[in-house]
Amino acid sequence: MAEQEFDYIVVGAGTAGCLLANRLSADPANRVLLIEAGGRDNYHWVHIPVGYLYCINNPRTDWCFKTEPDKGLNGRSLIYPRGKTLGGCSSINGMLYLRGQARDYDGWAELVGDDDWRWENCLPDFIKHEDHYRLDEGGDGDAAHRDYHGHGGEWRIEKQRLKWEVLDDFAEAAVQSGIPRTRDFNRGDNEGVDYFEVNQRDGWRWNAAKAFLRPVCEKRSNYTLWHSAQVHRLLFDTAEGGKPRANGVELERDGVIQRVRAKREVILAAGAIGSPQLLQLSGIGPTALLAEHGIPLVHELPGVGENLQDHLQIRSVYKVTGAKTLNTLAASWLGKAKIGMEYLLRRTGPMSMAPSQLCIFTRSSDEYEHPNIEYHVQPLSLEAFGQPLHDYPAITASVCNLNPTSRGSVRIKSRDPHQAPAIAPNYLSTEEDRRVAADSLRVTRRIAEQPAFAKYRPEEVKPGVQYQSDEDLARLAGDIGTTIFHPVGTAKMGKSDDPMAVVDSHLRVHGVEGLRVVDASIMPTITSGNTNSPTLMIAEKAAGWILAGR
Repeated sequence: MAEQEFDYIVVGAGTAGCLLANRLSADPANRVLLIEAGGRDNYHWVHIPVGYLYCINNPRTDWCFKTEPDKGLNGRSLIYPRGKTLGGCSSINGMLYLRGQARDYDGWAELVGDDDWRWENCLPDFIKHEDHYRLDEGGDGDAAHRDYHGHGGEWRIEKQRLKWEVLDDFAEAAVQSGIPRTRDFNRGDNEGVDYFEVNQRDGWRWNAAKAFLRPVCEKRSNYTLWHSAQVHRLLFDTAEGGKPRANGVELERDGVIQRVRAKREVILAAGAIGSPQLLQLSGIGPTALLAEHGIPLVHELPGVGENLQDHLQIRSVYKVTGAKTLNTLAASWLGKAKIGMEYLLRRTGPMSMAPSQLCIFTRSSDEYEHPNIEYHVQPLSLEAFGQPLHDYPAITASVCNLNPTSRGSVRIKSRDPHQAPAIAPNYLSTEEDRRVAADSLRVTRRIAEQPAFAKYRPEEVKPGVQYQSDEDLARLAGDIGTTIFHPVGTAKMGKSDDPMAVVDSHLRVHGVEGLRVVDASIMPTITSGNTNSPTLMIAEKAAGWILAGR
């Protein structure tokens, strides 16, 4: 079979890859190939918001990774969802629109020595692709809102289509505990309490494939999509000066191994697990790891697969009295039928719900200058993801440490590209992370004890009031903590004199020509909030650099 050639090959049709394919193929002179290991996003549960329940840990839409047994979690392993379908994680995630804090991006700029990453220089890259409901005709945006949000872009942002009285009262309890209200978590300082905004359009999930691939890219003759095609490794030749140069990929498609060439660049957008795995399989990474698996060294970069960061949430469940919750609404077949009919007729109700509704950003203690914990509050409860709802009315208030100091790794287990890598987050491996975990549970209790919530006679059933000491609460966090699926950092951006940096400030792989990484793996530190929309911003910024030849 003759090898095909494109100008740009983008590996991964997830959040970043979909935007990159759109932007790069806008110039008809650029021949762009987008490769996705998963299938099309034509599974109905991808598009119904509550369908994340049926997409996560489903091999049709998820890689179905699991972490290694984790000492910080008292030996437990966790499911570790990563999207395996068009749209990637934007097809299975919580649909929550959050950017983080200005200090996140200013910190990146300091670390990499490039002011392009400062908050004021990232803001235009967020705005460029936004379509914010508050700026619609008749929307409720104020004049200042227009300085922070966009209208008419591809990435739809809407308010949630239902509210819950019990969550309204929990929000008021948060205010009574000293947390201010906010109308916008995305202006650089996200402190406060309000309902999440979501990536939906008229009650349907709005994923990156809908936003950036359909229908625009599919009408372009210079754009090619190969789905159900898994890249096995990158291909290299020697550039001027002796450096390795990425010039294509080897992949499996329809059961056939084939090669395809890139005239200009290969761009990895396979995510914080997939991108370091593919670099290692291709001979770029820690020398000892590659030698262990008999992979010839192309270029040594010891940071590939290191620096893994994630947000670990700790779930508190409160049994309540006299409140409408999803536990009670869905407790009978009649209730389920009513929920289904409401969505069918109006695209509202519980089937339009994101996994979490109410958001709070605050501080775990006075020692922190900025909010360092985030709440995802839900009008429901269950023992663990995928298990049935409890048979009593309850809410769940999950809290995560926004800026964990624990660091983990992603390392291949063999040369086989079909074998999942070893994912070791090393949660709660630092004293600071254990202290924040304990303190955050106390903040949850303080909110639940306020007068606004007292009418529900809340009873803490998880973790339980018997746990009080720092030691008890830290150990408990290991017993009940779980990921909210925000892995980043495994191909981190940094200066050339940083031995653990994988890419430079323009996301070019150090020591290799013609190769970039453009996804959440390049974050040197995790953002102070959910990571999907920051990944779009990264892709927007990278697309501009690539098109400008930078």
